[in-house]
Amino acid sequence: MSKFFNLPVVGIDVSADYSMVAILAPDGAVYRKAFKIMHTSDGFSYLLKEMRKVEKEFSMKPSLFMESTGVYHLTLFHFLKNNELETFVINPLITNSNKNLGIRKVKNDKMDALTIANIAKFQNIKMSDYLDIPIFAVRSLCRDYYSLIDNRSQFKKKLSSDLRTFFPGYHNVFSDVAGVTSLAVLSKFSSPKAIVDAPKDDLIALLKENSCKSIDWCTNTYNKLLNAALSAVQIGITNNSFKVTIGINIKLLNIINEQIETLVNEIESAVKNDSTPASFKNNIALLLSFKGIGFITAVTIMSEIGDPTRFKHPKEMVAFFGIDPSVSQSGKFNSDQNKMSKRGTRFGRRALYAAALASIRKSKTGKPINSVLYQYRNKNLNGKKKKVALCAIMHKLVKYIFAVLRDQKPYEIREPKLHNQMYVTNFSRSVS
Repeated sequence: MSKFFNLPVVGIDVSADYSMVAILAPDGAVYRKAFKIMHTSDGFSYLLKEMRKVEKEFSMKPSLFMESTGVYHLTLFHFLKNNELETFVINPLITNSNKNLGIRKVKNDKMDALTIANIAKFQNIKMSDYLDIPIFAVRSLCRDYYSLIDNRSQFKKKLSSDLRTFFPGYHNVFSDVAGVTSLAVLSKFSSPKAIVDAPKDDLIALLKENSCKSIDWCTNTYNKLLNAALSAVQIGITNNSFKVTIGINIKLLNIINEQIETLVNEIESAVKNDSTPASFKNNIALLLSFKGIGFITAVTIMSEIGDPTRFKHPKEMVAFFGIDPSVSQSGKFNSDQNKMSKRGTRFGRRALYAAALASIRKSKTGKPINSVLYQYRNKNLNGKKKKVALCAIMHKLVKYIFAVLRDQKPYEIREPKLHNQMYVTNFSRSVS
């Protein structure tokens, strides 16, 4: 039974510019039919006045519930919390699974508000009342960062495809055609003929300035570039349109790179800001104790998690990231080809994917970044498909993150045998 069963409950269906509000009395009857409030100061003040009426009528504070709608619900949620009203956010998956329980198919904002109120009052569901503005700001910055990374990838692909037509052989010179040195060369010498006609010393100086590598590397790269340019002059398609689009892509890539650098600096400043909770900063430091987790990855994971204390078990955090397996079972049938649910935070899952990839790699010296996860992948997951094995690594990594955040201790790489011995020893001491 829901803990709000004997309380007045308010369901709010949030839209972009307005919300519909339905109120249930403590006995479950409709206290007030759904009414509209605009997302303005007058609309919010009117809702607050109605909540005070409910509180006076039943001599108890109402509990308010709304769906998580990306950003539309945030201002209203923040306003209600600031006015000391008990307000909760429900996952839309929960409300969608409870709509249209009747025979008639009815879908409108008024019914949705009443449905949310009934779900909250009569069902024992999971909900959230957490909103920390500084952490929310950091999370928004991290999501913008990944959005820019995706945009940059699109322009990289376009640049790469155009170069294969306009400048064949260029990919053999630079491993990353959208790298700093490559973009510097293409910006100054926009065609194979321009590279052929360019003075050798000028090109080598340009390579030296942007790559910060040895003069031997610059000379070898110049020779490769010159040979590729000579070949491209003969076999490449010398249409001016490709030259124009390559120039546009280079300018856009340079702009995006500048914006990404600005965002990274802003994320660092936001994390260090005095308004950011000390616990959040400490948790980021704990995640940085993992070899394979960098600053942006750590901040992204923590900003998506928010308050780690709301997770009581590792499985809850696994489900939050959406890497728990889906279940397909009916009667005697039990599917053995279940994919991960992907119902959690996709940005957190993306950061976790990067951390898992880095954890099972080797350093330049040949040592594994994380010896435990590296051995687990090679021994326990040998023969599994690459993505299946990586999902298992992500699953392990989330459990490690849960333990580190729960115990508030930096991560230590321990071999499974040593870890089991420590567990048995600690358990024996606690029993005795």
